[in-house]
Amino acid sequence: MRIAIASDHAAVALKSALAAWLADTGHDVLDLGPASDARVDYPDFGYKLAAAIASGEATRGIAICGSGIGISIAVNRHPALRCALVGEPYSAMLAREHNDANVIALGARLTGEDMAKACIAAFLATEFAGGRHTGRIDKLSHPHFEETSA
Repeated sequence: MRIAIASDHAAVALKSALAAWLADTGHDVLDLGPASDARVDYPDFGYKLAAAIASGEATRGIAICGSGIGISIAVNRHPALRCALVGEPYSAMLAREHNDANVIALGARLTGEDMAKACIAAFLATEFAGGRHTGRIDKLSHPHFEETSA
């Protein structure tokens, strides 16, 4: 499986460790940067990751920033992407099984390397369940917003 990975400056060390681990486990890794811990803006790398997944350049993605929040918001700006911020393997598994997430986000300041690996392993090993979840996923790709009164 080809996996794209990107981070901001706060997560370069974790990104590098995870990219090496993924390659060691037989995955083709597309490292979208950055290459150093010099300050960068997480939206730039989140958008790069989203483009790689949407174009088919990679099958799944891993987005990492200090908290995981900012980069997950950036990735989710693309209508073809479903990025879930996770901190433990069960959430990573549910993100795939119920939400057909094609990217997970991790917080480098909140998640250690071993837990990040466990999350990624669960994410990559889980298939989308389909069924009752399919209609919900379709609504994510084609939102219809209505005003409601309280």
